[in-house]
Amino acid sequence: MSPVTSWTAPAAQRVTEPHTGDERAMLEGWLDWHRQTLLTKCAGLTPEQLKTAAVEPSNLTLLGLLRHMSEVERGWFRIHAAGQELPFLYCDDDKNRDGDFDDVADADAEADYAAYLSELDAARAAASALPLDHEFATERTAAISLRWVYIHMIEEYARHNGHADLLRERIDGTTGD
Repeated sequence: MSPVTSWTAPAAQRVTEPHTGDERAMLEGWLDWHRQTLLTKCAGLTPEQLKTAAVEPSNLTLLGLLRHMSEVERGWFRIHAAGQELPFLYCDDDKNRDGDFDDVADADAEADYAAYLSELDAARAAASALPLDHEFATERTAAISLRWVYIHMIEEYARHNGHADLLRERIDGTTGD
């Protein structure tokens, strides 16, 4: 008989957001603060709790948000900005465009959490090699700068951290910034 795992999402080490610094330090600092805020919302929860949806008919879960942000980090920093040829982790245009949110029932929360942390490291490495003025094209836009990606990612995390705050409160009553 195999042992039952009792994994819970670890505590996050959120640092204070920057109040001064050059442009890149401010953008990276605020983005890291938001990344750690999402991890803070997941801290101490079991896989079952991370898979708990907000309210019917929504399928929004904290695990879905982690998986979504893994996709977004990979997409903007690695695939688009750095030009790396990579598949997405959970989404597939042919099978399920929203696999990050939709396919959490049978997902391995511990593995998905580790994948998120790995994507953060890879995104940081990809971005560090590029200047903020670096431009690239997407299917919809002819020119986007890395600076825009940082600002967009801060906005994306801010929005989803609001969702995460409500999800966490619904799960166990925990609130906070």
